[in-house]
This record gives sequence, structure tokens and C-alpha cells, in this order.
Amino acid sequence: MTAARRGAAQGVLRRVDDVQRAHPVLAFPVAVIKKFGDDRAGQLAGLLAYYGFFSLFPLLLVFATGVAIVVRDDPDLRRRLLESVLQQFPVVGTRIGDSVRELTGSSFALIVGIVGALWSGTAVVTAAQRAMDDLWDVPRVERPGLPVRMVRALLLLGVFGASIVLSTFLAGTGAETGWSAAIVKALSLSGTVLVSIAVFAFAYRVLTVAEVRWRDVLPGAIVAAVAWTILLLLGSWLVDQHIRHASQVYGFFAIVIGLLTWISLVAQLFLLAAEINVVRARRLWPRSLVDPPLASEDRRVLADQVEEERARPEEQVDVTFEDHPAGRGEP
Repeated sequence: MTAARRGAAQGVLRRVDDVQRAHPVLAFPVAVIKKFGDDRAGQLAGLLAYYGFFSLFPLLLVFATGVAIVVRDDPDLRRRLLESVLQQFPVVGTRIGDSVRELTGSSFALIVGIVGALWSGTAVVTAAQRAMDDLWDVPRVERPGLPVRMVRALLLLGVFGASIVLSTFLAGTGAETGWSAAIVKALSLSGTVLVSIAVFAFAYRVLTVAEVRWRDVLPGAIVAAVAWTILLLLGSWLVDQHIRHASQVYGFFAIVIGLLTWISLVAQLFLLAAEINVVRARRLWPRSLVDPPLASEDRRVLADQVEEERARPEEQVDVTFEDHPAGRGEP
């Protein structure tokens, strides 16, 4: 590309940058996307998907065992509770359910099995804690140790289990036919969304040691809950229309690929909604698309990323910027 063409392209990009910076409705999503890239959140989501894949079956074993112990006299409720969990995986949930059985045996063996499954199953939650601390740029020296992370993980898993029970109750209420059924179904869906908002907000608040308030995490929780509900509805429709017979043909490969794809998509959504909270709470917009010069928000993001690497209390970090680094200048 000639110098003239590069200059023209740079001029167009600067005009686009001026437009998005002048309009918050454009500047905010641009800032969220840039922060997502700055934090390498795509890689963090891949790590979450990896741990989520290996944590899924241990956690399902714990849930199925707990349900079997608590509601041992109500087989129908046990079935509905397990189905509520499996509905979170609309592409392969039915096939996963065929492989999930509660832990049994002597009391000692049962306790050992539950503790072992919880230990391995909390890997995804501890990975989510590391991801949240990365997104909020928490310095390494301020991040909690393993015992605190495990307590937070168990607390979040308990809240998630309670939300499953509540969602099961909401889904099981209502009439069978007529307008009343449609109204109750809409109310049930609304209630489920509210439960999801509460769970996401709790997760965004608990998963990081950064000083965040409930109002700081609420916008991202709303976005995550609505997007999650849409994904579930879309996934259920895809199963009914296209995937059910394909999974029967491809069998095991359909389960693995479908499960990995679903977990990865959810991880991306979870972190993207979290970035909304960070950008909004710290007023990290508008961001510049062209530099130099860097916008003040760009400098704050880059400085926070350097501060994040502080590993010792006595360590001091200082960041300076040059508007025109050597070898670069205005076109």
C-alpha cells in the first residue's frame, strides 16, 4: 500500500474514531470490546471452558447425590430437579443425563466420594475467580489463597443449587391450556430471568476481591441473564428442529463437540458481560481506535494492567506514556 493510500485510510479511521468517541451509544460497546481484547478474555474464556468441561460430571454427581439424599421420598421431584440442571445444556443435556447416577455405598465411601467430586468440580469456579480478578486488574499480591478461593467456590455452588430448586418450582407452576397458561408461562419465564439476574450478580460480586458494589455488577448481570435465557430458548429450538436426530447418528462425538461448544459460548458470554461492569464502574470510555495520542481511558487501562503484575507489598509500579513514540508520529 502506498503512503497516500495509508494516509487516506488513516484519515478515514480517525473520522470514524471521532464519531464513536462523540456518541456514548457507540463509545461504550467499543470500549467493552477493546477491554475484552486487552484482558485477553477470549483466552480466559477458553480456560473456563476447559475446566468447565472437566468439572461438569463431578458437580452433576454431587448434585444428583444431594438431591437423592434430601428428597429420597419424592422420585418425581428428584427427576425434575435433575432435568432442570440438564436443561442448562439444551444441545446434549438429555444424553448427559443418561450417564449421571448418584453416588452410593457406605457412609464413609459416600462422604469421600462427595468431597472428592466437590474438590475436582470446583476447578471451574476457581478459574472464574482468577478470570474476574484479571478483568478487574486486581494486583497479584492482593489475590486470596487457596482456602479462601475454595470457600468462595462452595458458596457460589450452593447459591447455584438453590437457584436450580427455585427455577424448578417456577417451571412447574401454571395451567395446562388456554390464555391463563400463556400468561403463567410468561410470568414463569420472567421469574426465571430474575433468578438468573440474582445469580449472575452474586457471582460477579463474589468471584473477585476487587471492591465492587451491587450496582456495579447489576448491568452485566442483567445482560448475562437475558442473553442466557435467549441462548437456552434458541438451544431448545435447535434441538427440536435440527440436532436431535444428528446426535443419534454421531453419538459420542456429537455429545463432546456440542458440550464443548456450549460451554465455550457460555464462558465468552459470562466474561463479556463482566467487562460491561468493569467499563461502566470505572468509566473506561470512550477509547481511541487510532493512536497516538492515547485517550486518558486507554492510559488508565494500560496502567492498571501493569499494576496487576505487582506481586509483593514492597513493590512499586510507575507507568509513563509518550504521545509520539520513536518511529511513529501523526500522518
